[in-house]
Amino acid sequence: MSEKIGLWLLGLLSLGLTGCGDGIWNTPYSSADAQGNTYYSSFAERPKHLDPARSYNSNEYAFLAQIYEPPLQYHFLLRPYRLVPLSAAEVPVPSYFDAAGAPLPEDASAAEIDHSDYVIRIQPGIRFQPHPAFAKDADGRSVYHALQRADLDGINRLSDFAEVGTRAVTAEDFVYQIKRLAAPWSHSPISGVMQQHIRGFGALSASLEGIDARDELARVQALRQARIAGVEVLDPLTFKIRVEGKYPQFSYWLAMPFLAPVPWEADVFYAQPGMAERNISLDWYPVGTGPYMLSENNPNLRMTLDRNPNFHGERYPSQGMPEDAGSGILADAGRPLPFIDRAIYSLEKEDIPRWNKFLQGYFDSSGISSDAFDQAVQIDAQGEPILTDAMRGQGIELLTAVEPSVFYMGFNMLDPVVGGESQRARLLRRAISIAMDYEEFISIFANGRGLVAQGPIPPGIFGHREGEAGINPFVYAWRDGRPVRRGLDEARVLMEQAGYPGGVDRETGRALSINYEAAATGPDDRARLNWIRKQFAKLGIELVIRSTDYNRFQEKIRNGTGQVFMWGWNADYPDPENFLFLLYGPNGKVEHQGENASNYANPEFDRLFDAMKFMEDGPERQALLDRMVEIARTDAPWVWGFFPKAFSLHHQWLYNAHPNQMANNTLKYRRIDPTLRERLRRAWNAPILWPLWGLGGVVLLLVVPAWWMVRRRERSTAL
Repeated sequence: MSEKIGLWLLGLLSLGLTGCGDGIWNTPYSSADAQGNTYYSSFAERPKHLDPARSYNSNEYAFLAQIYEPPLQYHFLLRPYRLVPLSAAEVPVPSYFDAAGAPLPEDASAAEIDHSDYVIRIQPGIRFQPHPAFAKDADGRSVYHALQRADLDGINRLSDFAEVGTRAVTAEDFVYQIKRLAAPWSHSPISGVMQQHIRGFGALSASLEGIDARDELARVQALRQARIAGVEVLDPLTFKIRVEGKYPQFSYWLAMPFLAPVPWEADVFYAQPGMAERNISLDWYPVGTGPYMLSENNPNLRMTLDRNPNFHGERYPSQGMPEDAGSGILADAGRPLPFIDRAIYSLEKEDIPRWNKFLQGYFDSSGISSDAFDQAVQIDAQGEPILTDAMRGQGIELLTAVEPSVFYMGFNMLDPVVGGESQRARLLRRAISIAMDYEEFISIFANGRGLVAQGPIPPGIFGHREGEAGINPFVYAWRDGRPVRRGLDEARVLMEQAGYPGGVDRETGRALSINYEAAATGPDDRARLNWIRKQFAKLGIELVIRSTDYNRFQEKIRNGTGQVFMWGWNADYPDPENFLFLLYGPNGKVEHQGENASNYANPEFDRLFDAMKFMEDGPERQALLDRMVEIARTDAPWVWGFFPKAFSLHHQWLYNAHPNQMANNTLKYRRIDPTLRERLRRAWNAPILWPLWGLGGVVLLLVVPAWWMVRRRERSTAL
């Protein structure tokens, strides 16, 4: 008996000593990954699509943009956002032609131009990532292109295929992807847009309608044989896209994964029987040319990107903005990319666990949830966000960037009270614009993460004006070097001029009542709606909140039965056309089912829009934009609202975490110091051992006397 108790005591001692090892007790990673050149982050929602023909979601682009390489990309550092080559050798310059096919000069009017040709030359030496679709035997035949269901026994994931191969990218791979966009079975979200612009796109889509949906290999074969009138391979590394009329914004589509090269071999490989039920598909396992490839797709646990051994190479940019010279962001100029070997993204659906792991050093970067905002950020006396002392003590850094988005309050311009071109309605809208204190709204409901909008064009987009030249003079005055919202006294004067002194209609003697349409049902919505009601009450206006579900809300906007509402827009590409079209008359929601939710129409604005949308950036276009913004401010179809700001944090061992709200392929620029990270992780996660030792001491105090008594009794018995 005494021997057993002795062994138990030794076990307790050894357990305590084991806890004193060198490893970090609470690390969620293997030691090889934790100490390697690996980037750690998280995702909250599983990607639904990783097929570049179908994906159009930011949480999907976080992975997809590191894998696929369309012809163009956004410069990492320059602002306004600028397109530069990615897989293309240079940014294509369109050539213009009339209806007879005769070439036109660059300054030809849009009315003269029948079509524009974009000739895209691909960089030589680009190869696809290693993949079973390219595997060939000694005779040059594809190893995995004639599989039967029985051949897939024991195959559960892509890595179970023993053989892989690669090949060089050709112009045909880009053309094949454009045909995939047109295929009805691809369900591409940009198919409708491309039908409007790429010649022959709609005809190809219609011709593929009759293909048997049950025979995937037949669909791939039909797609390979199909021809599209406006897209042509000129040589192995050059292809041409013919665009209807003049459409300068087409270049931005060339920077999206939709137009990245996809090999026909991948479609054949994935179309074989038995693949789909194993989740072995292009939607699950992408095939790209970029710096990374998806090596693990387990969206209920983890997504892993590994360096693509076939990556053709790229170098860190050497050019930036003037302020970049002293910031250190150009320290890696000219160095080969990528810097990081592996990126591991862990599923974290809840904000608090994600935040705690970031503070422990297990995620290299993080956003800031509303719950954690006060712990991370405080607003200084100038209204600027700064890190709290606790964050600075950990060496954490804060990045902020204005999003290419806008949230605004819209007036239904078809409404007889708040809408129309009358001076009375215009003065009413201006008064409400002053009363709506968006500085306060941003502070209360957005944790300060926003910039008050002076017009429809956000910072970073060509046409945006900074400083005094950029303020809305009907709502703000420029004082002491900054914009100051005009006072309520001025707003009340406007109300009186409009015929609503103190909020009472002078003609009827009744209090002015306005309906506000809202898609809101929760307690958080209630606080926001009460705040909005108080803003109108400043002018004596009774605001009637008409809350409903989102479908009913959309129906009201489509039918034009509402008066005032909140709306927002995220840019598809960084061009002023993508914001000002929200105010273009022919895009009116009610009459034309367009995105102009306020149904605003001004003949001069529309005429200038028609001219501006076809122009290249430059002084002439800027002059038109200035006039268009002036017209819109004068008419006030919106309370301009705010441009949201993105806030992100990163640890001191992560370099080049520069915000770029249009580029999604920025992982390749990031660099880490794994040695510093490991040292700080150990310091931040040192185990607290005194409770364990205290418990052990109590146990020993209880057990040792018992052991001594048992030992003594055994000796007495032996005598």
